[in-house]
Amino acid sequence: MHERTTTYDVLIIGSGVAGLSLALRLPPHMRIALLSKGPITEGSSLYAQGGIAAVLDSADSIDAHVQDTLIAGAGLTDPTTARFVAEHAPATIRWLLDQGVSFSMAAGQSGEETLHLTREGGHSHRRIVHAADATGRAVETTLADLVRRRANVDILEHHAAIDLITAARLGHDTDRCLGAYVLDLPGDRVRLLSARNVVLATGGTSKVYLYTSNPDGATGDGIAMAWRAGCRVANMEFNQFHPTCLYHPRAKSFLISEAVRGEGGLLLLPDGTRFMPRFDKRAELAPRDIVARAIDHEMKRLGIDHVLLDISHRPAEFIKSHFPTIYQRCLEFGYDMTREPLPVVPAAHYTCGGVVTDLQGRTDLPGLYAIGEVAYTGLHGANRLASNSLLECLVFAAAAAEHIQSSAVDLPAPPALPAWDESRVTDSDEQVVVSHNWDELRRFMWDYVGIVRTNKRLQRARRRVELLQTEIREYYGNFRVTGDLLELRNLATVAELIIRCAQSRQESRGLHFTLDYPHPDPALEGVPTILTPPSVRPYGNLD
Repeated sequence: MHERTTTYDVLIIGSGVAGLSLALRLPPHMRIALLSKGPITEGSSLYAQGGIAAVLDSADSIDAHVQDTLIAGAGLTDPTTARFVAEHAPATIRWLLDQGVSFSMAAGQSGEETLHLTREGGHSHRRIVHAADATGRAVETTLADLVRRRANVDILEHHAAIDLITAARLGHDTDRCLGAYVLDLPGDRVRLLSARNVVLATGGTSKVYLYTSNPDGATGDGIAMAWRAGCRVANMEFNQFHPTCLYHPRAKSFLISEAVRGEGGLLLLPDGTRFMPRFDKRAELAPRDIVARAIDHEMKRLGIDHVLLDISHRPAEFIKSHFPTIYQRCLEFGYDMTREPLPVVPAAHYTCGGVVTDLQGRTDLPGLYAIGEVAYTGLHGANRLASNSLLECLVFAAAAAEHIQSSAVDLPAPPALPAWDESRVTDSDEQVVVSHNWDELRRFMWDYVGIVRTNKRLQRARRRVELLQTEIREYYGNFRVTGDLLELRNLATVAELIIRCAQSRQESRGLHFTLDYPHPDPALEGVPTILTPPSVRPYGNLD
């Protein structure tokens, strides 16, 4: 079933902090579509606990923020991008305050109320603006309420993007993004959305792993669609594993914020022994890759299912006031963090690589932008500094909005576009194939392409993903698309990209650690891993 074409000035695919802030920064005369796979607020942004990094203290400096970002990035962060983001951070916080976001406050030296700043791993100063331990929820819900009031924004919840529409794939000599084919999930119909500009704000790929802190929608959709449309991707081997997710069968990898360690939480073995000082002089405040690898090492060395995170030595009221959400959630699972340590394990958390963009969020494809976790801007390098992620979403949303406005006067309306072709497909009677392949993919990615890698593990993963892709292409070519099938197809694509990037980086650096090359290669410092698509692929069920 199809619906007539709808044309927009800007189509935003993704409704996290990046997509919402972009919609709010675009002028009211522009017609905007905001696409969300589920409810508008259901995405990774909602669950971000830590905060947003910004230099707001006179004892801090932009140079220090840049330097901390470069150190965390392990020689692969672009210094220009790091400075661009750090310099725009204070104005970004002021913009959020103007939108009505309620951050945690504290009494200043003169008794006046000021923003409370906390510190997280890898930061040399207290510069994390936060809303208790639920910063993402505070920002996401505030911005979503504002977007709902915008008459120029059509909010399309429960819609999944299938593929980008490009001029080259339609046979034109000059390429440009012209819109997207979109699946209306409740209505089971394919819609054609035409747009002068398309913005990917679809988040990362952490659902490609068996254990993740991310919600179910983090399936790499934007990266996969951009790759199929001819855009380069970079640094997909750098997947951040959050070191401390609650270990409980019903918790579904509930995240225990890094701020818990920032405020004095200690990592312990089951016998109560601290182990982080053996791995890094910064101990519990070391960057996440070091902490996650240390936990992984101890779990494998001792054959244990988890380690412990203990902040019970701090006053109970301090814990409850600083981490109210985490405290209440842990109580639901039978743990009182004011009295006892919490069992924790690492889980896939953040995608540092993505679609290659410039400082305006522009991709290789004219008319297509990528902002937030879907993008590779050069900010995160081989590892992301804590609380730079929401900041990146906000800074690049503002930059993309500015460029879209400045170039809008020169853009004609997209040409007439072909409808989605389902003339040669049927409804599937083999949905078990999708669920089986989904489970197999996520398990071998966890086993072979996880925190610690080897050449043999990567080779095994490569063979398996190529076999899965063959099965998925055959299935995709014979049956009508569904939300689960689209996500599986995209997961298989990003799994291949992660494996290929990991195979090409023959060193250990940041989040990429391989036993075959356990040390950094000085010749590779400052050299990102960039993959270029072999060709622009055709549409729909011929893919």
